[in-house]
Amino acid sequence: MLEKMGFETELFTVRGKNIGFCQHCDYCLRNKECKLKDDMYILYPLLRKTEALVIATPVYNGGVSAQTKTVMDRCRALFADDRNVLRYKAGMAIAVGGDRAGGQELAIQQIMTFYVLNGVIPVSGGPFGANLGATFWSKDTLKDVKQDEEGFKTLKKTVKRFSDLVKHNEIKKRAQSV
Repeated sequence: MLEKMGFETELFTVRGKNIGFCQHCDYCLRNKECKLKDDMYILYPLLRKTEALVIATPVYNGGVSAQTKTVMDRCRALFADDRNVLRYKAGMAIAVGGDRAGGQELAIQQIMTFYVLNGVIPVSGGPFGANLGATFWSKDTLKDVKQDEEGFKTLKKTVKRFSDLVKHNEIKKRAQSV
């Protein structure tokens, strides 16, 4: 959807990745990098160069998946090196739950909290149907996600507002560099 709007995108998935849990050992505070040398080192440079980010998660027990939470926690090393690395970048969230009200908005709140704490500008879908972001009902199958018309409405609303902010930020950046 974003590519069709002219944006360059890059996908990072936790599927098949080796990403350990943050040990809160403070190694990153002293050394400006994480002591765990794993697949987060694929993601760190992507986050540094991105202009905007989308975090999508399945809903596990009413919140983000453990894998998504691990990625957010492990960004501590990124912020230890540069506290403003994501500042003023746009961020949106997508959550997929097994039930229509399966915790999607709670999961999105966790992602939005990560954004707010780290200077990312959180973008919601706005009032009347996509309050916090894009929410899908999977009924526990990929086929049903693809058929979730209401979910795609929330995605379209959220992507529209997200793309508007990203375009605004790009225009502002160009104007400042002149």
